[in-house]
Amino acid sequence: MTEKPDNSAITEEIWHKFLVTGEFMREARQRKILKFLPGNLRCKACYAPFDGAGSTIAWHLYHKRPSNINPHLCTTCEDFARTYPGGAEIELSLLFADVRGSTTIAEGMSPVNFRNLINRFYTAATEVLADSSAIIDKIIGDQASGMYVPGFAGSDHANKAIEAGKKILSRTGHDSEDGPWIPLGIGIHTGTAFVGSLGSSGVTDITVLGDVANTAARLSSSAGVGEIFISEAAFLHAGFDGAENLERRELELKGKSNKIVVNVLVS
Repeated sequence: MTEKPDNSAITEEIWHKFLVTGEFMREARQRKILKFLPGNLRCKACYAPFDGAGSTIAWHLYHKRPSNINPHLCTTCEDFARTYPGGAEIELSLLFADVRGSTTIAEGMSPVNFRNLINRFYTAATEVLADSSAIIDKIIGDQASGMYVPGFAGSDHANKAIEAGKKILSRTGHDSEDGPWIPLGIGIHTGTAFVGSLGSSGVTDITVLGDVANTAARLSSSAGVGEIFISEAAFLHAGFDGAENLERRELELKGKSNKIVVNVLVS
């Protein structure tokens, strides 16, 4: 009797090729084009614009339009995630940018003005993440995050994440004399996590799961205004050797049994 193929193994191999090996060259080339098209709302996976003239061009070039089910994905990426439910464990780097004191900020302005401020932050963060070849993981609440996977960001994904963190701080005014127009703390971590499709009731999304994601999120919420907390794993993966003379701190993170050492970049 012929054995049935292991669909889970096939799916994992497809996701591994997509995320790690760069064999999906057509998609990689499309991302490079799509990120330069104008648009404020985009697919978090391929950067296809959902509004303005860019959305019209994306439709005529690649037949990409917003999914009716998941507003964060285009129909093509949502269909891929739904067709291949699952994912793969891969090494990657994660960047989380967290608005510091968002509750206090919201108390001091009208809801509309706060919405405009957060939307301005989303736009700035999304543009930097797209330019640095990240997969946009979450743009929600007072936080933005990106996944730097080898298939898109290359083998130097940790360094790409660190450089993106510095650019996000610069774009939000942390290096200006007047100070930031929105206060941010950033966390960056490198390790192995599950990346793939997740969903129920017909709604599918592409996300990252595991301790690496939890640690990166905790680092961002612990960083002070204008600080980038870089885990030791990300620090070493980026090729830093200590000659940068960054401040080192030992942190106790919520939910973590062991302390974690971070290297601190300050804008």
